[in-house]
Amino acid sequence: MTILVKNKHTLQVGEFTFRCCIGKKGSTKNKKEGDKKTPIGTFKIENLYFRKDRLKKPSTSLKCIEIKKNMGWCDDIHFPKKYNKLIKIEKKVGHEKLLRKDHKYDFLIPIRYNFEKPITGLGSCIFIHLTKNFKPTDGCVALKKKDFLIMLKLIKKNSKIKIS
Repeated sequence: MTILVKNKHTLQVGEFTFRCCIGKKGSTKNKKEGDKKTPIGTFKIENLYFRKDRLKKPSTSLKCIEIKKNMGWCDDIHFPKKYNKLIKIEKKVGHEKLLRKDHKYDFLIPIRYNFEKPITGLGSCIFIHLTKNFKPTDGCVALKKKDFLIMLKLIKKNSKIKIS
């Protein structure tokens, strides 16, 4: 099952079409760290990370990982070995904190963009996450919680996301 991001407002999974939002500055084939653009291409997806303190484990075939207080995703170009990877938060390493006060990361799935051997500066922390108001993201793809839950039931571990 492929997740299709057809345009900046439409995500399709099988016969289901959902409203979504993407990066503030649209999509690009030439992603750079901090450019607020969503990368174009077809990518594998990672595990589901979720807030057990806020939500019960959803129905999905993806591996589910509880988000802990010390979890971050490295977006620091000065740490190439950790760049675009899940890390234990350290003060000296720039990161996206996964345990947030808002609800954006109550559910999140990392998109395997710039992932296998990450090239520093080509972009990091590209996730499928939640939105309440469809405000453009910093480069991620975001859905309403009810749509995210439907998507989770449809996709599999080997599902890919295709961003046009």
